[in-house]
Amino acid sequence: MRLSRSPRAPRSRKRDRRAAPVGGDLTVRLLSPSATRGRLTGLGLDLPCAIGRSGMRAPKREGDGASPAGRFALLHGYYRADRGLKPASRLPLRPIRPGDGWCDAPGDRNYNRPVRLPYPASTETMRRGDHLYDIVLVMDANVTRRVRGRGSAIFLHLARDGFRPTEGCVALRRGDMLRLLSKIRTGTRIVIGRHERPHQS
Repeated sequence: MRLSRSPRAPRSRKRDRRAAPVGGDLTVRLLSPSATRGRLTGLGLDLPCAIGRSGMRAPKREGDGASPAGRFALLHGYYRADRGLKPASRLPLRPIRPGDGWCDAPGDRNYNRPVRLPYPASTETMRRGDHLYDIVLVMDANVTRRVRGRGSAIFLHLARDGFRPTEGCVALRRGDMLRLLSKIRTGTRIVIGRHERPHQS
């Protein structure tokens, strides 16, 4: 399938040669495979998070409401400049503009790619009325090697009140997202799929 060009993701101007924070991957740990809340740990952090309404799943399918199980690099991110200052991070971030969208139509050549609205195929609006995408990070989940129908717009974004489940993303409180951003850069990986076994007496 030949793909057309879509809006470019943000790039850092200079290569950061400083060492990444130690501690290995970030990991989403769940109480059970079907749980929709858990802990995101790693890099000295232990943060509450929400995942997809259908828990975690592999392989991921478009529209199944599950977070994809696997190991994914963080690529870049976006933020709402009209709702706050640019977060401090070594992960490339750019402001969300009016008309920014993300294609979620499996049959479209820009599937799981950023696009400009209006767009002829099904898309998700990045500039939302709520605060979920005030800060949003792109995981390499079906991005660099795309497969039709294997999921789109799998992000790390801000959580709803009460950590209500997502449509397949991972979600954090704003303060915790800012703490995370201070420790990550392009290529930091997040593992989704591990769960904690209850302790037995």
